[in-house]
Amino acid sequence: MSPKRLTKKRLTLINPVNNVRSGFAVNPSSRFPPLGLGILASLTPDDWEVELLDENFAPFSYRDADLVGITAFTSAANRAYEIASIYRDQGVPVVMGGIHASMCSDEALRFADAVVVGEAESVWRQVLADADAGCLRGLYHGQWLDPDRVAPPRRDIYSDEYVFASVQTSRGCPLDCEFCSVTAYNGRRYRRRPVADVLDELEALNNEMVFFVDDNIIGNGASCRKQALELFQGMVARGMNKTWFCQASISVADDPEVLDWAARAGCRMIFIGIEAEDIDALTEVNKRLNLKKGASAYQETFDRIHASGIAVLGAFIFGMDSDTPEALFRRAEFMVNSDVDAMQLTTMTPLPGTRLFQRLEEEGRLLYANFPNDWAHYDLTKLVHRPKSMPPDELWDIIRQCTERVYDLHTLKTKARRTLETTGSMEATEFAYRTNINYRNIGLALGTLV
Repeated sequence: MSPKRLTKKRLTLINPVNNVRSGFAVNPSSRFPPLGLGILASLTPDDWEVELLDENFAPFSYRDADLVGITAFTSAANRAYEIASIYRDQGVPVVMGGIHASMCSDEALRFADAVVVGEAESVWRQVLADADAGCLRGLYHGQWLDPDRVAPPRRDIYSDEYVFASVQTSRGCPLDCEFCSVTAYNGRRYRRRPVADVLDELEALNNEMVFFVDDNIIGNGASCRKQALELFQGMVARGMNKTWFCQASISVADDPEVLDWAARAGCRMIFIGIEAEDIDALTEVNKRLNLKKGASAYQETFDRIHASGIAVLGAFIFGMDSDTPEALFRRAEFMVNSDVDAMQLTTMTPLPGTRLFQRLEEEGRLLYANFPNDWAHYDLTKLVHRPKSMPPDELWDIIRQCTERVYDLHTLKTKARRTLETTGSMEATEFAYRTNINYRNIGLALGTLV
């Protein structure tokens, strides 16, 4: 009989950051806790000691471990592979997962002993058991679990420096936009966690500020609407006093009661994927809901959200195939002159696992295709494909000009005054203005602003 082990096994979880391009991580308030790693920590048995190495706040420093778990977005994939190789050189087994490893599992297996494809909860205990037995089996395929089996994260492993806590109320999205990999990763059906579970998790948070990471917190249909309403009313009934922002589709403005309760519960800003004000551009990326509403309905949408005292963070994409120079300058002017309060300007980026990536790769239009070395460029702030309507250099010059127009300080201050007028909320105004300053800082760091 082998002697009983007296010390705990050591599980080191790692959140790598792209160390080539700073991108959205340049701002502390734009960094969010790695929710997936926290969930895995909460599912890990007590005979494992769990530590998180988080490059959002400190560069990687080697720690002894019996097993290493790494997740990464596409732009940080190379950093993940670099760290994984350090551990494997020391004979420490490495498991990789998350969105990039799931979309590029064969690639990730070159740098890891095992890769979890998809949501990891259903297979994590098996991964730990196999690692303990020294027989990791390469690929593990996670299942889409029922929402009542989605565990809250173990938050004591996170840095106290995070401005926002991340909370998830649902998974999946049926909208299937061409540039988005959420459907491939989480499925086309909304799976909503029991409201009581989410409320209990929120009540246990020490953070006053929360980001609901759902791609669409209100979902669609009567049952989703009912659960969203129950959540917001429950936050008010429990007196949580949280301040938060979320993501939602444009249809969030269709229900004044939901908006009213969201505001009462502490919502100060809603991120909406507007993408474009041009019908051809919306058709190109399969933005069906926006097409159904029509770009002419945008102003009414903004008005309804503002009436509840909530600001709008509008996301816009530059570099679609239908974009001409004139269209892009119009888009920038729309952003500046519309009642969008905070503005996210991103470059069209084909991420692995999306139909957009598959199409551009098949057409030979990727400017950076030496993978995995080139993944660092895929951070939503750099032109990585050859556009149809103009040469790459011309498009990038236009994007730079539009970025300067959109994030001009006079523009941002004018936006803030308008937000205060339309929402009547100083908190919503501060949320929107600080968000705009954050995006301006990204442009300054990347050289798209001077």
